[in-house]
Amino acid sequence: MPFQYRKWKFYPMRILLISLAITFLGACSFVGFPGVYKINIEQGNIVTQDMADQLKPGMNRRQVRFILGTPLAEGTFDQDRWDYIFVIRNGNKVLDQSRLTVVFEGDALVSISGDVAATNWGTPDRGSSPAPSALAPASGIPTGG
Repeated sequence: MPFQYRKWKFYPMRILLISLAITFLGACSFVGFPGVYKINIEQGNIVTQDMADQLKPGMNRRQVRFILGTPLAEGTFDQDRWDYIFVIRNGNKVLDQSRLTVVFEGDALVSISGDVAATNWGTPDRGSSPAPSALAPASGIPTGG
């Protein structure tokens, strides 16, 4: 039996070494492995203030999609809400984040909200001319007087 005694003699030392190795490897993931480069990751739609300023009440979905691009998230249960989200991350750290929510009623734009909301929302353009349909009669035949 002396042979089995030698085998179990170093058993506590094995447990101690294995537990120390697991602890040190776990500490590397907590502190961060030295020398690993983490790149910046951009996700979502970049929406600038100029793009948001182009939005006007009453625009249809196609016009909004042309200006802002395809929304990152269209509501599954609310088809009239589009969310434009933009995030820049370096690893788990968020460097920059912006959000814009566009709400429609039917096919007309009714409201926008978020970090990049339009500054002139709801104010009529002073330099724009009336719509072409307001200048010509609906029948297309000029009415003379």
